[in-house]
Amino acid sequence: MTPVLEVWLRGPVHGVPSLLMPVAHALLQAREDAARVARGRPPEMMRARPGGVASPAYHLFHAAHALDRLMTYARGESITDAQRESLAREKEGDIEESADDLVGLFEATIDRALRQLRCTPESTLASERRVGRAGAPSTVLGLLFHAAEHTARHTGQLVTTLKLIDGSGAN
Repeated sequence: MTPVLEVWLRGPVHGVPSLLMPVAHALLQAREDAARVARGRPPEMMRARPGGVASPAYHLFHAAHALDRLMTYARGESITDAQRESLAREKEGDIEESADDLVGLFEATIDRALRQLRCTPESTLASERRVGRAGAPSTVLGLLFHAAEHTARHTGQLVTTLKLIDGSGAN
């Protein structure tokens, strides 16, 4: 059996500008990793909080919704009321959706982000963008890079937390 290469070693992602390829690779890797470890998990496992850490359900929910917000800011838009509502749910931390629903949400959000990357001209990457109510300064590239690293960070936390919960240490 031939080992599957990590996404960044599989070559360019069709239609994504060269300078944004690392963002696309990180998002696609997160998509694969999350589906591999979380799909089909029972509710009690997804809601478990070993040692008081955030639950696997939280990591998937937050990663998807934070990615959506970051991509909104990268387009130069303000977040919507629906996005504010998801942020409020994240702060509560009580995520009830099933593992498969959360994986589906995560995958759909990454798919939208990839479509946006394909439509982002490299000439706009240094363009200023404002983030949040305070209007903190960033750029298109800064937001896209943070979107990728934030998504990867929470996917790693998802993987680690599920390993702690099931005690298997399996990938």
